[in-house]
Amino acid sequence: MRLDIDDLGFSYDGGRSVIDGLTLGYESPDALCILGSNGTGKSTLLQCVIGAFKPTRGDVRIDGRPVGSFSARDLARRISYIPQTHVPAFEYPVIDVVTMGRTSIIGRFSTPSAADEERALEKLDFLGIAHLRDKPYTQISGGERQLVMIASALAQEPDVLVLDEPTAHLDFGNQYRFVKLVEQLCAEGMGVIMTTHFPDHALELGGTTAVMSGGRIAHVGPAHEVVTADNLRALYGIEINVCTLGERLVCVPGPLEG
Repeated sequence: MRLDIDDLGFSYDGGRSVIDGLTLGYESPDALCILGSNGTGKSTLLQCVIGAFKPTRGDVRIDGRPVGSFSARDLARRISYIPQTHVPAFEYPVIDVVTMGRTSIIGRFSTPSAADEERALEKLDFLGIAHLRDKPYTQISGGERQLVMIASALAQEPDVLVLDEPTAHLDFGNQYRFVKLVEQLCAEGMGVIMTTHFPDHALELGGTTAVMSGGRIAHVGPAHEVVTADNLRALYGIEINVCTLGERLVCVPGPLEG
């Protein structure tokens, strides 16, 4: 799937532009990590990508078609979106929440089949959380909810996953497992676009990294070329070093001693 964002602009209620002249291209399968400080417009950009927000200028195209020209069902077959947080309205069992991810495949008013539930269970098992299948979604932890939402998105079988800070509620171990999951998904042909506050994740994935600043893309390219000490210092306003550890690059905040 090809995504093209051209001269994008967006403002809330006609106020200051949150996104101002942003241009970015993406082609799956690849892991695109979008870095940026708080309030720089990363989440707003994703809302424009999935067609939830209408830009004030410019356009977003999927395989050459404006995102607004897709029906909700057709767009769901291309892109699955996972927000930072999800507040459940009802105490659905986890397996039902994941099975709902197949709505674009089985139809809104159709009843999921045993095969659909089996596919949902496969995704839970794939993420190592099959033991949660019968637990009420409202009674599991925030990190577990995030994993359940990822399972639901995978059950949707999209071309590209779009994730807004997917590791924000995950513990250290599950952050590592998530990064390895993204690597596996991309290797199997699925694309991933994600915002993150962890430049180490971008380096670990080794795909494309884009840095947002002032409502635009300040830098974009291979992770090892974009996630540099100079770029991170300018982005976050603190001393940051990018060091070699074995064959890996890692980010170390603060001055290095000795």
